[in-house]
Amino acid sequence: MSISAELRSFPSDFTFGVATASYQIEGSSFGGCGPSHWDDFAKVPGAVFGGHDGSVACDHYHLFEQDLDLIKEGGFDAYRFSFSWPRLLPETNQQVNSEGVDFYDRLIDGMLALGLRPFATLYHWDLPRRHALKGGWQNRDTAHYMADYADLIMRHFGDRLETIAPVNEPWCVSFLSHYWGHHAPGLRDLDATAKSMHNIQLAHGLSIQVMREAGHKNLGCVLNKEYGVPVDDSQVAAEKTHLFDGIYSRWFEESIFKGRYPEEVLALFGDHMPEGWQDDMAIIASPLDWTGVNYYTRSVIAPDSSEPHLGFKCLRGDLPKTDMGWEIEPEGLGFFLRRLANDYCPDLPIYITENGMANADRVGDGAVPDGARIAYFERHLAEIAKVIDEGVPVKGYFAWSLLDNYEWAFGYDKRFGLVHVDYDSQIRTPKQSYFDWQSGLMSR
Repeated sequence: MSISAELRSFPSDFTFGVATASYQIEGSSFGGCGPSHWDDFAKVPGAVFGGHDGSVACDHYHLFEQDLDLIKEGGFDAYRFSFSWPRLLPETNQQVNSEGVDFYDRLIDGMLALGLRPFATLYHWDLPRRHALKGGWQNRDTAHYMADYADLIMRHFGDRLETIAPVNEPWCVSFLSHYWGHHAPGLRDLDATAKSMHNIQLAHGLSIQVMREAGHKNLGCVLNKEYGVPVDDSQVAAEKTHLFDGIYSRWFEESIFKGRYPEEVLALFGDHMPEGWQDDMAIIASPLDWTGVNYYTRSVIAPDSSEPHLGFKCLRGDLPKTDMGWEIEPEGLGFFLRRLANDYCPDLPIYITENGMANADRVGDGAVPDGARIAYFERHLAEIAKVIDEGVPVKGYFAWSLLDNYEWAFGYDKRFGLVHVDYDSQIRTPKQSYFDWQSGLMSR
């Protein structure tokens, strides 16, 4: 089998695209971009592999036309990208950076000129330093500042964006970054976690309201999913797996689609929740037009009495793994797609907004063989085709990622791209997986 063979089973109007994120590819040292908390986090000893940062990244800021051509020539019809908040508002909440506006004007107009559909994300983790210094996502004010930022996006670019989601992967913004400390701001604090998990949801809801009032009719959310399975058949393992799922997935699904939080997670957070949080739930549950799912792997959940709050730890099992050490489990994606359609948003179209794998890719004789990545895509596409046949309204798929890029705490050590990037020369070399996608999409 190949990607090409799997694509034949998809409807003719199914959207296929690629995804990226601003801090991971643009280069934050260009075009008047201001500092973000990732610039500061990267300077913390041991926080990021090699102390790498996104100051240059893939230099997409200067090379975006070349990158858009790669998307078009690959046969894709949509591009999921993110705006950089510190690029547009580098110094204050009012003073707009004209170079940033010009860049995104050229980027979006370049997409449209090539017939690429712009799928935009407002916030993909590069919080302006000034907000981080005032508490970041622990501070309720940050949610309101983001709503103002959403208004700026609408005024300058909204009429050219096919879809918009306010936040990429709110679990990463909150729990991963404030409890496990793996991403900026690198905290390990239950109080910070509870507040950030609510405030990022409030930012989502306020931004949706602002963009809806401005007239946009294609607004959604992008939620990351990780399939949790218990380590054994014990009751305690089942309970801890349910808590993991509540923190990772249902906190965001329940609040957006049902206006509530899971009781077991509220019990964990206790008095750490922000005062008056209940009054925000109607805002968080503002109606949407579509749902986005980012999916990569699964976790094996094991009870752990030494863990002071959660009482569990996340392990990896015996399935094949990517270069990140993540297990390859396509059936988990099918589980979440079915649950969304059955329990949360039966009437909304669903997009796979990210899916892909890191692989230890090397260039040899001008080629980059990455058969493992092709097999990964094949298996996940087959799972998606299966749930579509069952009636689940999946309408699009975005491969992560177009380019090798800055992989957050892993720096430039992990490669997810369909296109290899030499970070010294900025030479792009399409991989075998790119050509397999190209062959399948061009023949549809």
